[in-house]
Amino acid sequence: MALKVLMLRKKKENKQKELDELRNNSDFETREKELEAAVNELDENATEEEKETVENEVNQFEQEKREFEEKEKNLEQEIKDIEEEIKAEEEKQPKPDSDNSSTKNKNENERRAGNLMETRDKFFGLNMEQRTVLFQNEEVKSFMSNLRSLFGKEKRSTKNIELTIPVNFLPMIKQIIEENSKLLKYTNLSSITGTGRIIIMGTYPEGIWTEQCASLNELDLGFNDVEVDGFKVGGFFKICNAILEDNDVNLAGEFINALGIAIGKAIDKAIVYGTGIKMPLGFVTRLAQETKPDNYSLTGREWKDLHTSNIITITGKTGIELFKEFVKARKVIVNDYSSENLVWVMNEKTHLDLLVEAMSTNVSGAIVSAMTGNTMPVAGGVIEELNFMADGDIAFGYMKNYKTVERKGVQIAQSDQVLFLDDQTAFKGTGRYDGKPVIDEAFGILNISGTAPTKSVIFAPDKANSGDVELSELTIGTSKLFPNFDPKTTEYMIANVSTATSKITVKAANEKATVTIKNNETPVTNGQNATWTAGENKLTVNIKYGTQENTYTVTVNKGA
Repeated sequence: MALKVLMLRKKKENKQKELDELRNNSDFETREKELEAAVNELDENATEEEKETVENEVNQFEQEKREFEEKEKNLEQEIKDIEEEIKAEEEKQPKPDSDNSSTKNKNENERRAGNLMETRDKFFGLNMEQRTVLFQNEEVKSFMSNLRSLFGKEKRSTKNIELTIPVNFLPMIKQIIEENSKLLKYTNLSSITGTGRIIIMGTYPEGIWTEQCASLNELDLGFNDVEVDGFKVGGFFKICNAILEDNDVNLAGEFINALGIAIGKAIDKAIVYGTGIKMPLGFVTRLAQETKPDNYSLTGREWKDLHTSNIITITGKTGIELFKEFVKARKVIVNDYSSENLVWVMNEKTHLDLLVEAMSTNVSGAIVSAMTGNTMPVAGGVIEELNFMADGDIAFGYMKNYKTVERKGVQIAQSDQVLFLDDQTAFKGTGRYDGKPVIDEAFGILNISGTAPTKSVIFAPDKANSGDVELSELTIGTSKLFPNFDPKTTEYMIANVSTATSKITVKAANEKATVTIKNNETPVTNGQNATWTAGENKLTVNIKYGTQENTYTVTVNKGA
């Protein structure tokens, strides 16, 4: 019985996706306006051929619209029928005995969970029977027991271990991630294990016409690959001890919800602005590249400089003239690979600005807006609001050309890196993802306020892994540092340098980190000499890696 319900829910999900795609790909409103304009242009000077052409186009439009409406109606009815079937199947489930005292106690425990369980439809889509089966699973029971062991009396015996979340919970976490990630659902998502190399098709070639019995021509099919890794995303979250001491349903629901939200938000930011270092490469970051990266794949697509063509500044445009610029911007991202899932990403303030620009008055004098829902007028595509976008910035593209991969398995562990709050226990949850644009020219970013679009944003610093931005070696000629060099110490002094120049040698603990050396404001090449002036000299060594940054300072004193 439970399996049949699960199958029906999956069937409903597929039908709903088909309906959403049907609606997103329709452009009847735009075509109707164009045909209306064409009809109005017909006058007594119009030729019979012109009239016939417009009439044929109108008839074709009406036919296609009827077919669309019929298909839309059928899908809506199919979804409704499936919902009724699900309801009927669930009503066949055995009802718990309301007079049973153990059931009353269980209901009382679940009531204490408050709004958490009320906002979830029968615990993430599972009814009472399915939920009972889930928590009787030996893997789930073992996990919940070990989860509680991460605090309280048994904490010492389980410190620093990581618990792999049961496979049974992964669909629920994925549900929360997808609910809270606004972009992941539009990308080309795959699940793989380990570092992977994914083969992708280049531009689709044109077929070659020939005689029916002639030899076939060989099509030029270009295959490239894109290498993806598995970067960890996650963080700490706090759970009230009262929940930890409560029943398994409340505890499981709390951490599933917290973990999914955290990962979903981080994924969105990385898809747009990810640095490609310890995280996915964002499509805006790729567009901003002015030279081909040294680590660019030899078997990847031909690298193109897109930092001028696909990064656009719109100045002094309002009303219909502004929306014309969006149509022009869409021309920039035309490609031969995929034109699926056009998405415009902006913050709420920018979205409201567009609503104002789309306002006008109708014949009755009422204020109306050409923008309805979350659809970009005329240019088409879905609008998604993300607060990390700067005011006036709009990142856009055919998101199917962004490849996202997720590794199997999500982990949860006790936090030993944060201060514990009163009556709360902190946990960390992690997932492994990577991603990058595979058809770079399918993306763009623009600014409607006359300023250059933002090319990078600040990510939460990875303080737990500070070793990535530490030095393993720092020498200033033959001079002695005070205090003695230690990677954790960033401030040093040389009391009195005896030479006019000294060879500067530094080595980063992480060979992938970027090191910048300056003597006051003068750049110094690693392994070369710095020239000292009389008095105090400030030598700085800056190390950057991903979102992390660290600076060592050496005060060098030289006598007159």
